[in-house]
Amino acid sequence: MPKTRQQNQNSLYLSPVITIVIISILSPLSLAAQPSKFRRAPRFVGKLPHLTEPPQRQQRQQQQQYRYETRYFEQRLDHFSFADLPTFSQRYLINTDHWVGPNRLGPIFLYCGNEGDIEWFAVNSGFVWDIAPRFGAMLVFPEHRYYGESMPYGSTEVAYQNATTLSYLTAEQALADFAVFITNLKQNLSAEASPVVLFGGSYGGMLAAWMRLKYPHIAIGALASSAPILQFEDIVPPETFYNIVSSDFKRESASCFNTIKESWGELVSVGQKENGLLELTKTFHLCRELNSTEDLADWLESAYSYLAMVDYPYPSDFMMPLPGYPIREVCKKIDNAPDATSILERIFEGVSVYYNYTGNVDCFQLDDDPHGLDGWNWQV
Repeated sequence: MPKTRQQNQNSLYLSPVITIVIISILSPLSLAAQPSKFRRAPRFVGKLPHLTEPPQRQQRQQQQQYRYETRYFEQRLDHFSFADLPTFSQRYLINTDHWVGPNRLGPIFLYCGNEGDIEWFAVNSGFVWDIAPRFGAMLVFPEHRYYGESMPYGSTEVAYQNATTLSYLTAEQALADFAVFITNLKQNLSAEASPVVLFGGSYGGMLAAWMRLKYPHIAIGALASSAPILQFEDIVPPETFYNIVSSDFKRESASCFNTIKESWGELVSVGQKENGLLELTKTFHLCRELNSTEDLADWLESAYSYLAMVDYPYPSDFMMPLPGYPIREVCKKIDNAPDATSILERIFEGVSVYYNYTGNVDCFQLDDDPHGLDGWNWQV
């Protein structure tokens, strides 16, 4: 029998915009004002600060109204060959509180797991929880392979050790996982006639849209929220992502935008001085001495990109605990610093809204990955 664990959850990710099933094509977000030295195609993943509390504890503290059971499904490692390869356990979360059952053709709402721990996405997908009672729907959150507990080869260390073991970390394999999983689930519940609707945000939204196209017999529709399904180099210019982020900051405050723009050159200039990396380490309160200015630039870039992606008008804690309109708060810190404050000191005050809004972080580690996003670098 599969293990079960009941959880309560809180917060929103998918906005309650409409209740009809659609595929929407929306643009991605990110940062533009970097010098060419640091600019590259957006990664949609960043390095997060050293947290005083683990994400699991934070999730438990958020728990309020949502409950699910945790179960596991045995998956093939490679759906597209006859090779004798090991299987792995795919974790999924399920809630049947409002499901009207197969006899009444109760729908199944499936959230396509993203590049991280599935519990993290479940606690930030309030829209599907809100509409499940109205439609008498079951909710299912299958985890994406190579993330969270759905780790082939038994451990992250082995699964991520080289290109051979990582070769099965693809969107195509993940879509096949979802297709096999939902087919098996419906058979076990005698719910073959129950319609399936796919949901997802960001990369999960891309998967939802692609799965509707790839496996139209599996699902009757998909809602893809903020899903850059056309974000490929031969379709959309890579700088588009950063241009949108830049416009977000520029719209909030031209002086804030210009300070960020000037900071890239200042970062390089300080880093090239004798003991410059040590100076930057102290300015940005890093836990370990900085090895290169590019590491710090990546960390800052990630903050700006994520701020644009989660610039909600209400407080949230999807990526980090943040106030409503966080870009506005960042720019207030940058613009309202005392006159004698240097450019980089202003930048530190600004990005601290993202990395340390609670004030609980004493120092920052540039390589922390509390949400388990590391596999995304391989996928990109």
